[in-house]
Amino acid sequence: MSALITPELVALDKNLGDAPATVIRHLAELVAGAGRATEIEGLYADALAREAKTSTGIPGGLAIPHCRSAAVTEPTLAVARLSQPVDFGSADGPADLIFMIAAPEGADQDHLKILSKLARSLMKSDFTAALRAAKSPEEIVTLVTDIVAPVTAGAESHSAPAAAAPTGTGTTGAATSGTRSLVAVTACPTGIAHTYMAADALVAAAKEMGIDLQVETQGSAGATPLAASVIDAADAVIFAVDVDVRDKGRFAGKPVIQSPVKRAIDEPKKMIQDALAAVDNPSARRVSGGGAAASDSVSENEHLGQKVKRALLTGVSYMIPFVAGGGLLIALGFLLGGYKITEVADTVVLQNSLWNLPEGGMLIYLGAVLFKIGALSMGFLVPALAGYIAYGIADRPGIAPGFVAGAVSGFMGAGFLGGIVGGLLAGVAAAYIGSFKVPSWLRSLMPVVIIPLLASIFASGLMFLVLGGPIAWLTAALSDWLNGMTGASVIILGLILGLMMAFDLGGPVNKVAYSFAVAGLGAATLANQAPWQIMAAVMAAGMVPPLAMALATVLDRKLFSPVERENGKAAWLLGASFISEGAIPFAAADPLRVIPASMLGAATTGALTMAWGVTSKAPHGGIFVFFAIENVLGFILAIVIGTIISALAVIALKRYVRKAPTAESIQQNNTLVNA
Repeated sequence: MSALITPELVALDKNLGDAPATVIRHLAELVAGAGRATEIEGLYADALAREAKTSTGIPGGLAIPHCRSAAVTEPTLAVARLSQPVDFGSADGPADLIFMIAAPEGADQDHLKILSKLARSLMKSDFTAALRAAKSPEEIVTLVTDIVAPVTAGAESHSAPAAAAPTGTGTTGAATSGTRSLVAVTACPTGIAHTYMAADALVAAAKEMGIDLQVETQGSAGATPLAASVIDAADAVIFAVDVDVRDKGRFAGKPVIQSPVKRAIDEPKKMIQDALAAVDNPSARRVSGGGAAASDSVSENEHLGQKVKRALLTGVSYMIPFVAGGGLLIALGFLLGGYKITEVADTVVLQNSLWNLPEGGMLIYLGAVLFKIGALSMGFLVPALAGYIAYGIADRPGIAPGFVAGAVSGFMGAGFLGGIVGGLLAGVAAAYIGSFKVPSWLRSLMPVVIIPLLASIFASGLMFLVLGGPIAWLTAALSDWLNGMTGASVIILGLILGLMMAFDLGGPVNKVAYSFAVAGLGAATLANQAPWQIMAAVMAAGMVPPLAMALATVLDRKLFSPVERENGKAAWLLGASFISEGAIPFAAADPLRVIPASMLGAATTGALTMAWGVTSKAPHGGIFVFFAIENVLGFILAIVIGTIISALAVIALKRYVRKAPTAESIQQNNTLVNA
């Protein structure tokens, strides 16, 4: 591994202008002059583009412009100590120490860990003081080399915060009694510098304040998710991010403070104070329950079944947007173009336009366009499922072979079941191949060429040669069985689906029932409406738990805490929108009474919708997609009946079934007695 920095990459005590752009350009020239970039302009443009997203100035007179660039040939650090400080956007004024981190597009993990380690070291005052006191470029190089040397020797010192960052109290477990516990996620667009510096700033501030804090860094050097037990024990969560949080559903229901990643560097104490204030504020913003609630949360002793479940939930959570959006578009196509739009959609969209409308006019044309967009979106159902199952096992290298295996499954008629099998095969293959020890010159090719190639051959080859045919036969047999169900068997199926939807309110069992419903939508026709009936039963049953909790807080307010009554107001809209997770705050506080009551009403609703022949052509949206529901009055009546049953049941259970005392309440009682 070549050195990150050499004396020719250091500019000491120079005036490089009065703007960040001139400083960045000079450093880009140093990198190119050292033979570490193919061109100045490409590196300069990429670094400026990154600077435009978020200013890179940080407290202490520092700035860390950084980027990934195709112009960079090897990871490089260029340093400038300015005689005339330049304003890089830090709250405490201009910067005199500038560190430009330039990484190639395909930088391997070892280099990225080194760059991340260096960025974190800039938060240490003794290191920056030594850099300011250095008298020569060679002394700067020695200081930097001494910092990154432990990493190059194999001690990945950044991994503790990435996996389970040091807590504010210096512990690595759950918060001690009486101590507030927080978790945080940090991430920036490039994932090299700000991600890790923000994590260290939050940890240092929490330690000073006596707060238990653990941080998950979602950076380029990899990310090990926080343990599920740590998330469960947290009172609130901090998102210091400039990009989407991966698998945000793990934090569902937690009070949340979110800001750009730079704020965690500039104001870590203020962010922690805001998070603590949110804990006691019933109106505080909370993490929504979308996605797989358990996706990528790693328990300390995760066995094979848990790993498979986590991968399946990851796949389902990423598949749902394709299905929800596509299904709603298909429903809108039916609304505008009628049910025969399926027969003419292809012809209309290819042969007509806004200036050449088909017979039937604008409504037929728009209906055909919406239907076709929705149908194409639904076509990604199985590939997306398989691709992100593989991603849940092998991270990004698993996506391509997973998508290919899913496409093969669709081609062979193996459908949803084939997508699951293909995704698991692709993920296992990608993870196994990715574990190979290869020469450094080959590392950059592994995630972009070698792993996708070999894993695709393995997973898709097995689907074509061995597994695809039998799975396709099983899928066809299951479809025939569902189509042949009549009478009592249909009602029993609705009852079972209702029980599943309310069993864990957005968890694995709920997602299995929902996935079963949406997987069949593509096969539904006017002659085969069973998949539409199943979809209606699942959606109606999933709406019952939050609506029932909302109704219960109105019928008997004194049985619920002030926070629960506030949550009840939000649950009206969540339930009407088919967001089962709206009942999670109630179930988390009192699971043994809320969940059975929810299951009772949801099962009733599921059975009634099947018995009354209600159908839904939309996979999501609740009452707001009424236009896609056949027998909408039956749909509403079934929901109302189920909601009343669950609300009365939970009130009865709270009145007449005593809740087991908690350890905290016993301790409080003992304290009162002793007093």
